[in-house]
Amino acid sequence: MKILLIGSGGREHALAWAFKQNPKCDELYCIPGNAGIASIAKCKQIDILDNDKILNFCKDKGIDFVMIGPESPLANGLVDFLDKNGILSFGPTKNAAILESSKTFTKMICSKRNIPTAQYKLASSEDEALICLNEFTKPYVIKDDGLAAGKGVFIAETAQEATVALKKIFQLSKPGSKSVVIEEFLHGEEASLFILTDGDNILPLGSAQDHKRAFDNDRGPNTGGMGAFSPAFNISPKIEKKIIDRIVKPTLDEMRKNGTPFCGILYAGLMIIKDEPLLIEYNARLGDPECQVLAIRLGAQLLDILLNCAQKKLLETKISFADDIGITVVIASKGYPGEFQTGKEISGLESLNDDEEIQVFHSGTAFEEGKLVSNGGRVLSVTARAKDLESARKKVYDALTVIQWENGFYRNDIGFKYFKK
Repeated sequence: MKILLIGSGGREHALAWAFKQNPKCDELYCIPGNAGIASIAKCKQIDILDNDKILNFCKDKGIDFVMIGPESPLANGLVDFLDKNGILSFGPTKNAAILESSKTFTKMICSKRNIPTAQYKLASSEDEALICLNEFTKPYVIKDDGLAAGKGVFIAETAQEATVALKKIFQLSKPGSKSVVIEEFLHGEEASLFILTDGDNILPLGSAQDHKRAFDNDRGPNTGGMGAFSPAFNISPKIEKKIIDRIVKPTLDEMRKNGTPFCGILYAGLMIIKDEPLLIEYNARLGDPECQVLAIRLGAQLLDILLNCAQKKLLETKISFADDIGITVVIASKGYPGEFQTGKEISGLESLNDDEEIQVFHSGTAFEEGKLVSNGGRVLSVTARAKDLESARKKVYDALTVIQWENGFYRNDIGFKYFKK
């Protein structure tokens, strides 16, 4: 098969690594890719929101299957466009991807189907949002309604911080064009469950726990994710059943009823409180860095799993997880998720090539004058698997010590509090 990946992050590098191990993958392409992906796939610089150019590339190369990584092409209707032109792709249609692209829409489904979630208020102006704040106690949870690359959630410890966050969301938007969701703060443990669905059938793909805050001990601003491990320790088989029965199935039933069945991966971000799951939000694709830990655990079978789902053969799909733990730690540019510098040299990766249980997935990298340099906020995802979390943490943190990059930083506590339990 000739396969095309859409995206340029660690998620797409992890997918490329897994796909390349599968004998079904004859040729692998990526739009636009990065320096790491370029070592195993042919990369092409095309705007991921230019559906016409992507279609022309598919026709020119004879692409058999398109795997879409990020959320923006899904919200832009790439799946609809490719399907109309007879090209098999993985992911939800534009009208189904609204589960991620509009938090307001998802909250409306929660209300309609009695899906457990945080209490919330919707506001379409800064003044209205400031009034809504009075109905909540600190800390305040403020969410940009639209796509925000994983950085549209603000946890404000004071009313002043909440006001600053609201100004940040509304200042660049036209009046009436932006809305926010203000939620109660939930005290519990976060986790993510990934569900494969072909519109009718569902199959759990696995779970993970992400670490969103920039610094150790869950401090600092929210990011796109600074690390993760899989499986999530706080999703037992009993809790997984509750998630599917009370949250996932009602959502998918409502989407079918609306004439917009969801096909692809439904990523449920959850809060577990005293063994009871509540929905935080949905994503309409694999997460980053959660994809990295799922990929290193699943390997080549990941391609078969995604293909079966896209071909409506989900009932034929078997998922075989080893009894192991996957963990990933993101190295980011100093200053991220705020302002940061790029073009800083990175070295030492070649010394990690001999261990099959350690993979370094690139997110924001490029080659300049033959040297590997940083080219983004989140730059590398150092990923490992082992028999238990303690061993996996040792592998990944030992690997981090050999990577030389003065301008990078990472969290030292990914998975630590769970390992200590």
